[in-house]
Amino acid sequence: MVRITSVGIAVVLAGTVAGAQQADDTQVKARQRIAMMEGTLESAVKIGADNLLRQVKAAVPDPPMLTGAPEVHGFRLDGYGIFFDVGVPMLRLPVTWPLRYMINSDNRDLEILATELKELMAQVDVRYQPQFAQVVRRLESRAQAQGPVTLRGPAGTVAASQVQVAPPAVDARVLDNPAEGYTREVKAALVDAMIENSGPLALGPEEWLTVAARDNVPRDPLIPGDMADFSTIIFRVKGSDLAAFRAGRMTLEEARQKVEVREY
Repeated sequence: MVRITSVGIAVVLAGTVAGAQQADDTQVKARQRIAMMEGTLESAVKIGADNLLRQVKAAVPDPPMLTGAPEVHGFRLDGYGIFFDVGVPMLRLPVTWPLRYMINSDNRDLEILATELKELMAQVDVRYQPQFAQVVRRLESRAQAQGPVTLRGPAGTVAASQVQVAPPAVDARVLDNPAEGYTREVKAALVDAMIENSGPLALGPEEWLTVAARDNVPRDPLIPGDMADFSTIIFRVKGSDLAAFRAGRMTLEEARQKVEVREY
């Protein structure tokens, strides 16, 4: 009798251990899937930033820079879904940004601008002189690259100085407000990442995938109201909508419309 009881206890214990091990394995896999999504969202922020910087670089020689790298942390909220906190580096405009309207495709104007910048460089703060010098070198390189070219057409020889070269196609909104363009590009990249790469998270139909994107810059305690200049954008989409997209019952554009966006 005692032997049977011992065997029964052993079987129960073995079952309990196996169940606990299976639960641990499930939790580990769930954390791994969240970690993979963290990397995906980090890449989405970088893609959005790259899209913005590429547009600006096509129009001006000294593009804006980012304050750092994106940081993402995700976790599951029982009864709600999965939440990701995304720290987005801010965009810093160069000190030469006000000169962007003076730069065009005419190499004569580039040479004149480079000469004027050299004269101005001696008057600015020494901390900014290396940046001005870099801009001057870029302008001189562009002017040399667009040197005299002779074109031959039906009317005969035409000097390059008489030919109007079309500027690169850049969204005017980007040059008018690069920070707004940066936000627009990052938002689009995050929404697409949520829709197209969230399958492994295995959200329930009534659960939510939520992403909170916020400025990732340390606040300065010496500047009153420093916190007021920062914002957070909340994106969330239901598991049933993501499942419909993966099953082909919803297009990407339709799925984008299902993503709720709120800004604070």
